[in-house]
Amino acid sequence: MRTVEGRIVLVTGAAMGMGRLYAERAVAERAAAVVLWDVDGEALAATRDELVRLGGNVHAHVVDLASLADIGTAAARVRSEVGDPDIVINNAGVVRSKHFWEHDPVRDTEFVIRINTLALMHVAREFLPAMVAGGRASRLLNVASASGMLSVPMMSVYTASKWAVIGWSDSVRLELLRAGHGHVRVTTLIPSYIKTGMFDGARAPLLTPLLEPDHVVDTAWAAMKRGRARVMLPWTVALSGALRGLLPQPAWDWLAGRVFRVYSSMDHFTGRQVQR
Repeated sequence: MRTVEGRIVLVTGAAMGMGRLYAERAVAERAAAVVLWDVDGEALAATRDELVRLGGNVHAHVVDLASLADIGTAAARVRSEVGDPDIVINNAGVVRSKHFWEHDPVRDTEFVIRINTLALMHVAREFLPAMVAGGRASRLLNVASASGMLSVPMMSVYTASKWAVIGWSDSVRLELLRAGHGHVRVTTLIPSYIKTGMFDGARAPLLTPLLEPDHVVDTAWAAMKRGRARVMLPWTVALSGALRGLLPQPAWDWLAGRVFRVYSSMDHFTGRQVQR
């Protein structure tokens, strides 16, 4: 897939940040329709209006991704308005930073898992059958995190949610290939901290700069169109994953904690009040 021209693109968490950037790419490449999902109606309307001004055929839906019923209702609306999407970008996410035992079981633990893990699965389940049956090149981009490959103190639930996404996303990729549906490609994005406000206060580990949103989106967008299986940014994410697998646990803990400073990266986290 060289371009998304003529395709239907759906982006979750699309009102601001990287979600908005993905939507801008879709409009710039003359997608037939761009569907925006977000829980923030006011920000969503502003993004929709700007993308329409840029020439996009944009449909904005206020969707609570923590609700399976809301996802089902919104998916039916998409099918009735524009048809089944050819490209789904599972971008929405939230983060909570505190000791695990300080998390509220519902407002923190369950909420993070619902948004970061279950919502991706439910959204994909709504649209994958039509992608499979359609027979044309289709794409699913799932946004995970480098913290889904490495243990990170003060972010245990977020880490668990993204760890699950990586395993699920790559398993779906393999299932599609083994079932003979190679026209549907799944890409898993695994970035370190990004300068979006979501991780305000986080300190980048050694040799791992805070990533620019445009760079991450451009890289993921190109990889998604090519059908690349996995994108890890920056290069130190792959290195850290390899070292973690090779080294004894005490040696890795010393390296990650004392040298790379992964274990202290969230010590000064503030985040933003409204998270996508």
